[in-house]
Amino acid sequence: MSDLITVEDPDDPRLGDYTNLTDVELRRRREPAEGLFIAEGEKVIRRAKDAGYEMRSMLLSAKWIDVMRDVIDELPAPVYAVSPELAERVTGYHVHRGALASMQRRPLPGPAELLGLPGEDTAAPAGPAAAPRIRRVAVFEDIVDHANLGAAFRNAAALGVDAVLLTPRCADPLYRRAVKVSMGAVFQVPWTRLELWPKDAELLRRAGFTSAALCLSEQAISLDELAARNPEKLALIFGTEGDGLTQDALMAADEHVRIPMHSGVDSLNVAAASAVAFYATRFRTERTA
Repeated sequence: MSDLITVEDPDDPRLGDYTNLTDVELRRRREPAEGLFIAEGEKVIRRAKDAGYEMRSMLLSAKWIDVMRDVIDELPAPVYAVSPELAERVTGYHVHRGALASMQRRPLPGPAELLGLPGEDTAAPAGPAAAPRIRRVAVFEDIVDHANLGAAFRNAAALGVDAVLLTPRCADPLYRRAVKVSMGAVFQVPWTRLELWPKDAELLRRAGFTSAALCLSEQAISLDELAARNPEKLALIFGTEGDGLTQDALMAADEHVRIPMHSGVDSLNVAAASAVAFYATRFRTERTA
């Protein structure tokens, strides 16, 4: 059972995990370094807990104490009861959902392990254990907007993507904004970071994946054509906001793929494009599983 502790001083060091949550650059550096992330809102906190992440503490306003009572009674982490005004002073914003939790990060698996290549990586998975058979993965190259990344993770979870690979410069999926937009889907889909992108595209090839880069190149086939081919294993690669995929990533891909457009529109937001691509390749993958 957690200890319920009333805190009235915004400078209380026990609230240190929750300070300056609106300082993106600070939190991007601090949270991975200290091995923590922040879950916001009842549903997201519960999903993080259910995914097996260890809770460091909770920060709750009074009206959320009864709502979270079962979690308080179940876990040993301290719970800090604060006024909405104090929560705002600590975090730097009005905490609309009234409930925050500091969670402990887990070690990321190696990419080879996540893709099912035996005997190369041994780290524990970052989220749920990878599916016994990984057939469809998403690769996100240099996506820097946390909302886009969170939405893409939610799409991946909803549309049956087995795993996500992130390039080194991608945003942090466990940053508060990404977690919130994903509605906790970042806890459902196994993921890790690639270390040497696009050299690590060779891992996809060795694991038997056909890699398909979503882009506007002249040699691109349509998404419908890719879906009709129904590759045994498929890696869908998406580029950063604005510039899209790098030339090196395009050269590393097996196929270039485009989503047909109308009305003079050339492309979709990366999160929207991922939803379309995941959906278009979903049913054939499931039908032959």
